[in-house]
Amino acid sequence: MDRSSPSARIRFGPFELDVDGYRLTRSGQPVRLERIPMDLLILVAQARGQLVSRAEIIDRLWGQATDVDTENGINTAVRKIRRALSEDAHSPEYLETIVGKGYRFRGVTPVLEPPRLRLAVLPFENLSGDPAQEYFSDGLTEETIARLGQMAPQALGVIARTSAMAYKRTRKTVAQIGAELRVHYLLEGSVRRDGDRVRVTAQLIRVQDQTPLWTDRFDRKLDDILGIHAEIAAAIAAEVELRLSPKQQRQLEHPGTHRVDAHDDYLRGLFHMARVTFPELQKAIGHFQRATERDPSYTLAYLGLADALTRLPITSDVPVAQVRDRAGSAIARALELAPESAEASGSDAGFKFWLNWDYAGAVAAAQRAIALNANHAVAHFYLAHTLSNVGEHAPALAEIRRALELDPCSLLTNAMYGQFLYHAGRDAESAAQLRQTLELEPRFWVAQICLAKTYERLGLHAEALDCCRHAWALSANTEALSLAGYVQAKTGDRAAADATLRELLARREERYVPPYNVALLYAGLGDLESALHWLTLGFADRDVHLNFLRDHKWNGLRSRHEFRSLMERVGLPE
Repeated sequence: MDRSSPSARIRFGPFELDVDGYRLTRSGQPVRLERIPMDLLILVAQARGQLVSRAEIIDRLWGQATDVDTENGINTAVRKIRRALSEDAHSPEYLETIVGKGYRFRGVTPVLEPPRLRLAVLPFENLSGDPAQEYFSDGLTEETIARLGQMAPQALGVIARTSAMAYKRTRKTVAQIGAELRVHYLLEGSVRRDGDRVRVTAQLIRVQDQTPLWTDRFDRKLDDILGIHAEIAAAIAAEVELRLSPKQQRQLEHPGTHRVDAHDDYLRGLFHMARVTFPELQKAIGHFQRATERDPSYTLAYLGLADALTRLPITSDVPVAQVRDRAGSAIARALELAPESAEASGSDAGFKFWLNWDYAGAVAAAQRAIALNANHAVAHFYLAHTLSNVGEHAPALAEIRRALELDPCSLLTNAMYGQFLYHAGRDAESAAQLRQTLELEPRFWVAQICLAKTYERLGLHAEALDCCRHAWALSANTEALSLAGYVQAKTGDRAAADATLRELLARREERYVPPYNVALLYAGLGDLESALHWLTLGFADRDVHLNFLRDHKWNGLRSRHEFRSLMERVGLPE
């Protein structure tokens, strides 16, 4: 039985269990159930009548946690489930105890839902003969994906940009791509830009039999290119028989900006932001800023600016103080211009999570974005991230799997799936997922850092240090150096850990080093006073890494009043 691919909704009697939504209802009314009992109910209900052993329950709900009375925890959770279901333990209707073995659930019926059509937009080929025009063809691809994604999200699922761009210049067949992305349709096309003229060709292909359903060519002056996405989207809607509401039709027809120069800067910003390095993010910020100056009502340009600024402290050790106010202003302006924009709410979720430590606000913003556009992979990603960091592991994992459905080739989403498994204590699964991510791209330093964390907790210290060395060489992000020092300290190599600490402190004389990274090394060395001192500095700096204070590496500080106070001020639950 594969319990990693569960039914989204399950009925039993008057009850309905929404796995993805992480809620239980009775005759349509919500039934309150705490996290551990809910996790157990989901686990046994998904087994559909098969026995779930107590050992499996312990592994799935608590992982390798050693400070939990798991036997009592199971019994308490079972009692709470039975209370919620109003059933007698001696004659249960649903949750049956198999003495000495485990539990079995009865009366389960999966809820059948009409499947959504799924479509992928392949990268538009640049036929201009000029590599400098790649930003233009890539940008048109991304805008087409965004426009199609918001067209009718309940009926049409659209693969996100990151996964679509993985097929740039691919030699794979339509059948291969369709199978890998699990889509019904592919849209492929090309762009030729010559002076002030642009020619776009597009073709919609049905994957099942590789039949072209629709083909068209658009010859436009550059000034008239802004509405081309709406024409393509409208043609596809007609071909696959999507019915658009008046609101969806208006959204489809809105060009975003009427300024060609602002649009060009926006496309250049997207091109550089996708490359994520510090110099490229700086270029992206410049282009997005110019786009907003050329058109102060250009919502997407403000969002690009906010997203690029938010990424700097995470990827490039930039102080939050240098970006927070500017990113917040850009988000506020975008929400003012387009309060019904899923993209604006999705970016707001990321800003609230990383730069504001506003977890309730991040969840609310992400949920709003998803309600506006279920295809918005970024919103699913940030909802998962926030839930995982505050300890709501089951809904976080369900949500990151939904993000992966929309963006299966995203290295970041795949890596975060591995990290969220780590947060949930499922270290073996985490390591497998992260190794799989690195098979896609061995140079992806974020996955190397995540795998180092998992290896450390598994006791694979040499492997953890190897991952840290790779991450440091690929990124120069001091989190990799800090984690290496922590592992050195915990394995008794005091001399190496002291040397790493000196290197971190020396670097701090030359450039910004997040205080959390210094604190972590002191924690590894057992110098708890210094660790608390540097965490306090991190709080003053609003260091983005304080989002991870629930990590097991801080367990030595949890009994300290100062640490508990810090957790409370950051807003993280114990």
